[in-house]
Order: sequence, then structure tokens, then C-alpha cells
Amino acid sequence: MSTDYFYADLPVLTSFLDITNPQNFTSVPRDWYILITDVVGSTQAIESGRYKEVNLLGACSIIAILNIAEQLEIPFIFGGDGASILIPPGLFAPAQAALLATRQLAQDSFNLNLRVGAVPVAVVKDANYDVKIAKLRISENYVQGNFTGGGLTYATDLLKHPDTTQGYCFQEGATDVNADFSGLECRWQDIFSQHGETVSLIAMALADSEPENDLIYKNILETLSVIYGSEQNFHPVAADHLHLSFKNQNLAGETKVQVRSQNFWHQQFYLLKIKLENLLGWLFMRFRMQVGSFNWGDYLLIVAASTDHQKFDDLLRMVIASTTVQRQQLTDFLERQYQNGSLVYGLHVSDRALMTCLVFERNGRQVHFIDGADGGYALAAKAMKARLNQRRS
Repeated sequence: MSTDYFYADLPVLTSFLDITNPQNFTSVPRDWYILITDVVGSTQAIESGRYKEVNLLGACSIIAILNIAEQLEIPFIFGGDGASILIPPGLFAPAQAALLATRQLAQDSFNLNLRVGAVPVAVVKDANYDVKIAKLRISENYVQGNFTGGGLTYATDLLKHPDTTQGYCFQEGATDVNADFSGLECRWQDIFSQHGETVSLIAMALADSEPENDLIYKNILETLSVIYGSEQNFHPVAADHLHLSFKNQNLAGETKVQVRSQNFWHQQFYLLKIKLENLLGWLFMRFRMQVGSFNWGDYLLIVAASTDHQKFDDLLRMVIASTTVQRQQLTDFLERQYQNGSLVYGLHVSDRALMTCLVFERNGRQVHFIDGADGGYALAAKAMKARLNQRRS
């Protein structure tokens, strides 16, 4: 019996707090695969100022697979410097080709090494881990997959560890393979925080049982509500802070992805094209123009609503708009939890967020990946790993 529609048929949650209830998660079928990508040496690349390119390649690996899947729903998580994507077995061969093409893009256009590979869900389960998933409706246009069970973390470790990487990383394939990156856009200016700071948070519970860990994550989310109030108060993308960019340096990443030719004039033509599209978009939004059944005056709200600023993939990831005082209150709470052994965490503080977009329809299916500027999730993960190593030493 085909498991292709396993994810599509799952019930849809409506509150992010529901991810702390284990009954809302369902095990992924054994015959599925976990696709994993990450930029090798991403921390060094980010620290040298290349965080936008690193983010872009993580998004590229997702759009390449979504374009293969077409209308079939598949779950994915954007991690800042890479991604995790789950697919049924029928998509494996075309997905492998698409990720090899994405790796080639990373090398040719950005001079970065994108590690790509796959781990069968069966391998994860045979090692006594699980991949459990829950669907969460973020907006009318975006439904998000969230993961627990330890399986994604175990699969990522298999792909990265020197002793096992050869068994799961995709080996060199044909050099003329191509991937479809249509729908990927990177056209917005950096988004400055509505409260002064943009905090990238990663937290991992350390209890001995899943129910205890669920309570720890629930405590974090409830404490966030106490410190910040409603989600809208700490949302890192305020609609009135969204501004399209017309600078070559901000549009160069998308241009390198969509124009594989190294011909200068081909790239300049594409830059001109997206600048004209941005100008039209600005005019349509500014004057709330109606095009067909779509009112462009609503588009900024649609974008802000369809972001992945909070998610769960064996640990909690959030990008938060914060005041300095609120961030200190959050840090004090997390540090107390760290000192009593409940969790490890990492924070990175910037004044703005980055947004990379996958847009299939302007008034429909879309997701906008959010990360903190100047390092975001990658540097928060570095801080969390340092705390974890300190606990173990």
C-alpha cells in the first residue's frame, strides 16, 4: 500500500503550543527518507559575512524538492544553514538528482560546499529513534511540519559524522543535472525589529523522558507569553517593516540561483527584470491596487502571516522581536533552567531578520523562511553546543 499521502492526510493543528502534546504527533512510515542538507563550514562562512548566501542555499534545497513533489504535500524544516525534508520512496531518485544539482549550484555560483544526503527512516527506527510529525497551520497559505522523536537529530549525526558520512551522503553524479528553483525569491530588505532586537533562540530539553521534555518546552512557550504577551508582540516580521529592495547586492543571490549562466548581460537582464517586478509590486501595494480577485494592499499581511519564525525539529527554534529588557528576562529564565539541568540553549542577538521566500502563488501557497541577521540560528546553535559540551565536561 502506497504511503505517498501519509503527510497530506494528517490532521492539522492550529496552535503552536499543541506541539508540546505528544498525542498530536504521528510516526513517519518506515519506507520514507529523510533528506538532509547543510553548508559545510557554515559558521566560518557566516562569521565572514556570508550569512545571506548560507540561508539562500538552505532554501534552495527545499524549493528544489518541492518542485519535484509538485502538488504532493511533503514536510520540511529550514535550519538556517541547511534543511531537512521528508519524502516518500517514489521521489527518492529525482530528489537525489535535484540535491546533487543544488550542491553543484552551491559550488559554482557561491563557492560553498553543500553537503547533501539521505537517511532511510527505517535506519533511524532500527536504531531505536523515531521520526514523529505534526502538521500546524501557520496561515491560510502555509502549513508547517514539526518533528519529534530524536530521529532527525540522529539522521543528521549520521550524515555529518566522519565514520558514517560516506554511507549516507550522495556521491558525485552527472555534472549536467539540473534542479528547478522557480518560486525562490530573495527580494526584501533586512527586516528591522519592531522592538529594537531580533533574537534567534535554540533550546533543547534534557529530561530523561519524552513527557518530561514536553513539559519543559511547554514551560518555555508559556514563559514567552508571560514576557512578551501575544505572538504578534514578538513576531519578527511586522508588515509595516517590510520593504522591497532595489540594491544589486540584495538581489544578487536570487540572480545567481536563477541565472546559471556566467554571462554578465544575462545576469544584468535578470536583475533589471526583478527590479521592475519590485517596482510594480511597490506600486500595487502602495495604492492597494486590485488585480483580478487579488487586492495587493493585503500582500504584506499575507507575507508576514506565512513565516516560519517558530518551529520544532527535536528542539525549539524561534526568531523573536524583543526589547533589551525582555531579552534579558528570557535569558535569565533560560539560564536558570540550564543551571538546574532542564535544558541547554543558545541565543544570538541582532537588530534585524532576514527573509528568503518560496512563492508558488502570490495569493496562495507560500512560505517565508526567517533567520536572524549576522549569524542567527547558526551562531545560536554554536552557543548551545558550547553549553552542552560544558555540561558534559
